[in-house]
Amino acid sequence: MSKARVGGDWLEGPDTQAVLSMLSGAGFRGLVVGGCVRNALMDLPVTDVDIATDAPPQTVIALSQAAGLQAVPTGLAHGTVTIIAGGKGHEVTTFRDDIETDGRHARVAFSTDLRADAARRDFTMNALYAQADGQVLDPLGIGLADLRARRLRFVGVPADRITEDYLRILRFFRFSAYYSDPVQGFDADALAACAAHGAGLQGLSHERVGAEMRKLLDAPDPGPAIAAMDRTQVLARVLPGARPDALARLIRLEAGEPGPWLRRLAALGGKDPAARFRLSRAEARALDAVQAAVAGTDSAAVLGYRLGAGRAVDAVLVRAACSGGPPEPGWQDAIAVGARAVFPLRPADLMPALTGPALGAALERAKAHWLASGFRPGRDALQAVALGDQAGPRQDD
Repeated sequence: MSKARVGGDWLEGPDTQAVLSMLSGAGFRGLVVGGCVRNALMDLPVTDVDIATDAPPQTVIALSQAAGLQAVPTGLAHGTVTIIAGGKGHEVTTFRDDIETDGRHARVAFSTDLRADAARRDFTMNALYAQADGQVLDPLGIGLADLRARRLRFVGVPADRITEDYLRILRFFRFSAYYSDPVQGFDADALAACAAHGAGLQGLSHERVGAEMRKLLDAPDPGPAIAAMDRTQVLARVLPGARPDALARLIRLEAGEPGPWLRRLAALGGKDPAARFRLSRAEARALDAVQAAVAGTDSAAVLGYRLGAGRAVDAVLVRAACSGGPPEPGWQDAIAVGARAVFPLRPADLMPALTGPALGAALERAKAHWLASGFRPGRDALQAVALGDQAGPRQDD
């Protein structure tokens, strides 16, 4: 037994304790497991609480009902029941062995063997459990040491873990970006297995791949993980034509202030990321807008006006990352000016002299002049431009 302990409201609060007590009171083991234990040991926020037990799933349901807790059979085939305690969901999964898999779906056998349950998990630092009192259990005997060294390794033979679920290739790179020691680098055996079995990624759904990639791009610095994906040809499989060098430059430009994953995806580029990662329509439109702005020549001020401050920052930084040069001088102030600017000319200002398509064309002509003039011309000057009277009043130009 290790000497490590975890604690905090996520474990010691009445909700989690109610679920654990429900199991232990009936003579079964109830252990928090995986990400909650890992994050607590690394002093990172705990968001989800997963529980492992030797109680069969139908028994878990019966115990929940007897305890007055709601049980939702979210994954009975895999031994998972979600128990609602205090309005929060706790995923309770029976110890199991994965006895057959096609790289996406597994057929499992339920078990009472804690070590067997740990041995089928993905990474050693995720194969850590804790009792209700916070005492950490390390059934494999290496998970705690790996976590303390920030060393991400597959449990057992990497190829075996990957062929059980090819998504673990992407999870390896994502977890590396969050939990590995960047100086120590990547586990060589894991990288070799990811490269050797990368073709299995083609059988995964776009939704699963996209979910992993956006989490990876949300990491404080996904650059080294993306570069490793590139070296192992994994990046080319999930996003052909991607630009890892541009992403690395973008992260340097962010100067320790991590940007949104969509900005980083715009820098990474590649062939049709919206379809490959199943972006929503709103996300796809935002990505298209940034990439179009990067390819264009609008100034930072004009981008601030056209895109709003947030997307304009994305566009300026991505453009610089892709070009290899710095952003234009004073770009932040320029974006702020553009984002506050309001085009002073309205359709009514040109009616009834102009209507229909002619009216729209005149407004666009006036707006182009206003943008090129740094937002200075006022309504009268723009009215003259729109109506074609270049000799019109210019006192507010």
